[in-house]
Amino acid sequence: MARLFCYLTAMALTILALPVRAEDGYDLWLRYAPAGQARGADISAHARAISARGDSATMASAKQELQRAVTSMTGHAPALTTEPAAGSLWLATPGSTPAIPVPLKGLGAEGYAIRSIDRAGQPVTLIAANSDIGILHGVFHWLRLAQTGASLDRLDIRSAPRIGLRLLNHWDNLDGTVERGYAGQSIWDWWRLPDYKGPRYTDYARANASIGINGTVLNNVNAKAESLSAPYIAKAAALADIFRPYGIKVYLSVKWTAPMELDGLKTADPLDPKVAAWWKAKADEIYRAIPDFGGFLVKANSEGQPGPQDYQRTHADGANMLAAAVKPHGGIVMWRAFVYAHDNPDDRAKQAYDDFKPLDGKFADNVMVQVKNGAIDFQPREPFHPLFGAMPKTPLMMEFQITKEYLGQSTHLTYLGPLFEETLDADTYAKGTGSTVAKIIDGSLDGHRLTGIAGVANIGIDRDWSGSIFNQADWYAFGRLAWNPDLSAEAIAREWTAMTFSPDPRVIDPVVAMMMGSREAAVDYMTPLGLAHLMATGHHYGPAPWVSELARPEWNPVYYHKADADGIGFDRTKSGSNAISKYAPAIARRLADPATTPESELLWFHHLPWDYRLKSGETLWDGLVHRYDRGVAYVADMQRTWESLRPLVDPERFAQTKAFLAIQHREAQWWRDASIAYFQSINHLPLPAGAQAPAHDLNWYKARSFPYAPGHN
Repeated sequence: MARLFCYLTAMALTILALPVRAEDGYDLWLRYAPAGQARGADISAHARAISARGDSATMASAKQELQRAVTSMTGHAPALTTEPAAGSLWLATPGSTPAIPVPLKGLGAEGYAIRSIDRAGQPVTLIAANSDIGILHGVFHWLRLAQTGASLDRLDIRSAPRIGLRLLNHWDNLDGTVERGYAGQSIWDWWRLPDYKGPRYTDYARANASIGINGTVLNNVNAKAESLSAPYIAKAAALADIFRPYGIKVYLSVKWTAPMELDGLKTADPLDPKVAAWWKAKADEIYRAIPDFGGFLVKANSEGQPGPQDYQRTHADGANMLAAAVKPHGGIVMWRAFVYAHDNPDDRAKQAYDDFKPLDGKFADNVMVQVKNGAIDFQPREPFHPLFGAMPKTPLMMEFQITKEYLGQSTHLTYLGPLFEETLDADTYAKGTGSTVAKIIDGSLDGHRLTGIAGVANIGIDRDWSGSIFNQADWYAFGRLAWNPDLSAEAIAREWTAMTFSPDPRVIDPVVAMMMGSREAAVDYMTPLGLAHLMATGHHYGPAPWVSELARPEWNPVYYHKADADGIGFDRTKSGSNAISKYAPAIARRLADPATTPESELLWFHHLPWDYRLKSGETLWDGLVHRYDRGVAYVADMQRTWESLRPLVDPERFAQTKAFLAIQHREAQWWRDASIAYFQSINHLPLPAGAQAPAHDLNWYKARSFPYAPGHN
């Protein structure tokens, strides 16, 4: 017996000596790391108990989240009560208590108020809302304050979402692959659904609810008809059941020819009564399985996808037919404006405008037109899409890409918060100064009731969800800006860093500095001065500005840069495609002249001589080279900054980021060298003084091949 006791004691001491579980990124910004003695005591003082009435699944989730978080941060589990006492977190809705001492008007169904109050002489933190979903959002806000080191005293917060629909668009396929996904396979295990529902689905819902996302489109916009078959409706219903307590609805992308493929109809003409009847019956079937189903997302007559134009019908004809099918159930249709045709010789940047502007006011009241942030395709930098401000009678829904198809994919640290902010803050001048894109999509400019924003998800089955720790920040930033487009990208980065790494300023300040300049650095080493779409064919990985022989002209990088011996850039003024005419007159006048065009968009709108003088006084060619060099240098600076943080970051996440920054630096140099080698082969100009020649000749860069690059179907 004594020997056994000694053995067990030795084993226990060995277990205690083992290192803490590795940080693999799975917990995202919901790590709830131990807060330290002083901070932990402060959190405990404000969360000795959780007081709540009601037993809905949503209220249960709110209480469980608080218990999990407070226990993890403080080491002490808060009690559960029905009456608030000193130091309680009191969760209250109008249905759970006779009187709430804060006004709830204007908070809607999802908003909340958080206030420090005295109740019967006892200090209490009240989280109040009109619904249990609002309570859950308020709980996550309070936990954000607790994790970031904010004061928990004298709180007086009111928050409600500015945009109604805040969705992730998953480009996930039924075979488990993810188009433009760089974090492994799809998290939807279609093969095992609906019978097996793993815990990751709940964690997905928790993460989204914590940043206010309230919907998810489960499948790729390049949809398969089978997504609407009975077995797959059952699988979607299983996910909807998991997401519902977190306020998240499910939506489905649909293939236009599904009636023909699934049930043998002879046509998909939206004005054919049999087609309309098929979609109505399909909608009824879906809503029987998923009573709160959100509706359909449609990619039609784009990149080879079928659509109503195949039958000489308009996008409005198609959208309205689907809208009629889902309207009795409260559903909506999101119709993507990403359309361009291989047989249209006009500037691709104009085609969506030309297709949709004439249809303004012709869509049903439960249709939203979903517009990408720029008119080409999620480039490192694009001017805002000219449709924003051009369709005042139609609710327009923003589409951002969170997954970084053109921005270094999984390994480049390129924080997208500044890209999102730049677009949302852009002034369309649709109704004079201050007509920002944000005011268009939140409905305030034109008085729209239906409002929305979507982000193409970067989520996969990697343990860190998004392919790298820093890619998580893009998901987080999208959600926070979807809730409140007035937030700053820098403030969001500070929140995310504090929760993901540490609230220690020695960590926050340098990490946020890295993040805030990282997207601009990528623009510099990939597409400086307004260049665009110079990526390699198909997988869009790495530089290939020389590609010119693809079947469709607008798939070729040479289509976009138009470099020749005389100059470079796409002329979109009156002397060229006249795409500037699609913007408000005040903007068009500014863009008509290179001298008044922002230099960040110069070559997007103008074809200019290589010796054109930039505002710095240097030539266009020298400025181009200097921007390539500046981008590479920024990545090297990030490497040095990250190395200085070694003592303050856990070894697992430190090592991953260090390795990825090394990849980014190597690939930034590759981008710089390949681009310079190609453009120099055209203009035959010397490099500016001090600039290094590319490491290889142009043929070496052209010969590189990546047939198995991820994310490409």
